[in-house]
Amino acid sequence: MQTILIIEDNQDIRENVEEILTLSDYKVITAPNGKEGITMAQSKQPDLIICDIMMPGIDGYGVLHVLHKEPETQKIPFIFLTSKSERSDFRAAMELGADDYITKPFSGNELLHAIQSRFKKIDILKKSLSPDLTGINELRMAVDDKRTLEQLTQESNTNDYKKKQLIYKEGQNPHYLYYIISGKVKTYKTHEDGKDLVMDLYNAGDFLGYTTLLEGGQYKENAEAIEETELALIPKKDFEELINSNPAISRKFISLLAKNIVEKENSLLGIAYNTLRKKVAGALVSLEKKYHTNKKEPFQVDISRDDLATIAGTASESLIRTLSDFKSENLLDIKSGKIIISEPSKLANLIR
Repeated sequence: MQTILIIEDNQDIRENVEEILTLSDYKVITAPNGKEGITMAQSKQPDLIICDIMMPGIDGYGVLHVLHKEPETQKIPFIFLTSKSERSDFRAAMELGADDYITKPFSGNELLHAIQSRFKKIDILKKSLSPDLTGINELRMAVDDKRTLEQLTQESNTNDYKKKQLIYKEGQNPHYLYYIISGKVKTYKTHEDGKDLVMDLYNAGDFLGYTTLLEGGQYKENAEAIEETELALIPKKDFEELINSNPAISRKFISLLAKNIVEKENSLLGIAYNTLRKKVAGALVSLEKKYHTNKKEPFQVDISRDDLATIAGTASESLIRTLSDFKSENLLDIKSGKIIISEPSKLANLIR
């Protein structure tokens, strides 16, 4: 049973709200003022707080400010309840981090709808969402934004890129969030000696260029199409509208799009310290995990040896020798220049 804390100095309103929620199968605890409400929230850790704004002593704004300063209570959903309806009050409440705002007088249905909507959003935010259009659309619906990112993508301009064509360059300012409709993309940095280091690989259904948008700076890497690629260009302002719509949504969006940070760190460590065999095996395993969609068929590596060498962090000549060794050891096959991996687990064993 979900617990709701009501902080309201008017006894009639407090008891009325308590009755409505109790009849709707919520566990209800109450406090007659801001000070007691803070204490109750800290000790009982309710699932949601409904709080009046205009109260003697500590008002609703003060309650929210105190609770948002403490890690134990800062994530509890907070709904303001007040008779004030001026636009400035709505803005002040939301800027402080309130999740919703109900004005008096209100009906029982209005109150219950606001609460149910908030709990539904909490459930969505707790889910493990995929970092593609499906996951992001669920997030948009969680903030009652009926315009899904899929619609934004469909409404956005699309660009076609040829193999090896640059999508954006290190040092440029970002103007779009890119969504890969088809094709493959790599991001890389170029060392002063001319060697490239692949930072990440992207496939159809992935977002691209989000890190720089989140940081608000310039691109720190280059992005290049590995093969013929079609991208949707989602304007920066639409991206910012999404992440600024709600602090919890923003955190979840960042978590979705940055979920591969640990993998990237491990990959860079591998490039720096692994043996040549482990580097090449690691690159092949990474490609298989990223691009092998039809598991019933052997995986065929369809990128150039030069690209594969940069992913592995080694010279092309060393890569070719190692691939030849792997073929002689029956770890993979090479036909008509194509690398074919039938049992990726054999290569995975090399890097354990």
